[in-house]
Amino acid sequence: MPALPLDQLQITHKDLKTGKLRTSPALHPEQKADRYFVLYKPPPKDNIPALVEEYLERATFVANDLDWLLALPHDKFWCQVVFDETLQKCLDSYLHYVPRKFDDWVAPAPEVVDMEKRLHRSVFLTFLRMSTHKESKDHFISPSAFGEILYNNFLFDIPKILDLCVLFGKGNSPLLQKMIGNIFLQQPSYYNDLDETMPTILQVFSNILQHCGLQGDGACTTPQKLEERGRLTPSDMPLLELKDIVLYLCDTCTTLWAFLDIFPLACPTFQKHDFCYRLASFYEIAISELESAIKKRRLEDSKLLGDLWQRLSHSRKKLLEIFHILLNQICLLPVLESSCDNIQGFIEEFLQIFSSLLQEKRFLRDYDALFPVADDISLLQQASSALDETRTAYILQAVESAWEGVDRRKATNAKDPPVAENPNGVVVVAEAVSRPSSLPQNSEEEECLGAAAAPGPTVCGVELDSLISQVKDLLPDLGEGFILACLEHYSYDPEQVINNILEGRLAPALSQLDRGLDRQVKPDVTPLLASRHNIFQNDEFDVFSRDSVDLSRVHKGRRKYLLSDSLSPDPVLETPGDKVSKVPRPHSQRAQRPWERLRTLNRP
Repeated sequence: MPALPLDQLQITHKDLKTGKLRTSPALHPEQKADRYFVLYKPPPKDNIPALVEEYLERATFVANDLDWLLALPHDKFWCQVVFDETLQKCLDSYLHYVPRKFDDWVAPAPEVVDMEKRLHRSVFLTFLRMSTHKESKDHFISPSAFGEILYNNFLFDIPKILDLCVLFGKGNSPLLQKMIGNIFLQQPSYYNDLDETMPTILQVFSNILQHCGLQGDGACTTPQKLEERGRLTPSDMPLLELKDIVLYLCDTCTTLWAFLDIFPLACPTFQKHDFCYRLASFYEIAISELESAIKKRRLEDSKLLGDLWQRLSHSRKKLLEIFHILLNQICLLPVLESSCDNIQGFIEEFLQIFSSLLQEKRFLRDYDALFPVADDISLLQQASSALDETRTAYILQAVESAWEGVDRRKATNAKDPPVAENPNGVVVVAEAVSRPSSLPQNSEEEECLGAAAAPGPTVCGVELDSLISQVKDLLPDLGEGFILACLEHYSYDPEQVINNILEGRLAPALSQLDRGLDRQVKPDVTPLLASRHNIFQNDEFDVFSRDSVDLSRVHKGRRKYLLSDSLSPDPVLETPGDKVSKVPRPHSQRAQRPWERLRTLNRP
């Protein structure tokens, strides 16, 4: 006899009040266990021992409860998931408060890192099981009932799905694709929810523009009240306020990209709201202003400015990739997959999208640098002989005009602010801000870092040994030298190193290294002797930098000045050999003083 789905299964059990046997549905509140799931709270930012201990105690409760939940049989698991409100609140609190990689956090204690990894795994497995309607041939839920259970009990919603993609997308992409795909397949109502969410997503871009005092598409149409202050531009607002805007933008771009990368079938819903044009318009207005605001703040916190520049560069790239994913799914892939009779609509959509963007020159230039428009048009020309050559030529001409006055070879790098040579820290600022431009733009490791690709301090000493040991504990066959090279390449992120090694996705430079390479102690590049300085530094009598000295230039005893030349600008010295030589004034060889150099640099 075939097994019944859980939604149709009836069980017989003894009534605790009457003592009689009775039958009830297997999926019933009475089958829920009495267990209280505590809410998740993030780890402390400052690593205070008492706060760390409090966090570990609470996190241990959450982890143990989720382990207990995952060990339940199929029917008990679903009763707990559907009818236990504390469980849903616990999962929601984790998705809401768990630190993202791009959040500002002090390096956590090792026990905190281990606990976060345990929670991360348990939460993902819980959501994975919740999105699976058939665990085996004997334990399953009918697809129609499964969709209703998910939707009516709010086990998943669009904000949760967005959080799942940005938190678990890296390293779990295949599983997450099946998970999100099954949710939308079994309950198409989620497409309607996504459609209703789009105005809120678009409002995020409008809010950023309004907060920056920029007049853009979707800006507030209500008149400004007289008592309201005019909004500051990014160049005028306080640095911390600018930081909030950049982090907000980075969070938004990373989340949208992660969702569309995992679930590209959502692209048509996005484009129903003219998302491509809205995104390009926002990019054209906001990105240049934010870049300019960071470049102009060369005398402020250099480390923070470097961090903001790299996050903004990451946001730029994600916006361009979002546009490319939308264009691929809406226009290019259907052209490749459809027959010649059905592709005209997709080609027309492509031409309309780019025709609406011709005035967005900065966006066209940056997009063309990353994804050449000419290649896409060439693809369409090969697919259809009826392509409108006039419109395509007009689009290509607009793209070329966007490049006027710009070097294409430097287009893949972020624009760096000018470097000043002020000894009072301006050089440090310029270097920190320009650092992201040297990072690979199309490398896989940048995708792994995502919005966390912020520059950090050099890791050394005990902290570096701890990171190496984290990798070596899981992969003991690797040499410490190889692990150190991987850590340096992936910005000292041991989790990323482990993932890329296990998945065989190391960068080419690392793949060629010997995996048993030992760690070498770097010698001091500045020996004590070379670091010494004296008044004869690098002159003809400096025996520390020269192997030989012209002894004819050495005079024993006192020299006699000629009286007639004692007041001359360059005194003539009489030597015992009656040789006369000119000696420059002593002050002409002194080093330029710092304040004189500063005065020179500050000239207009």
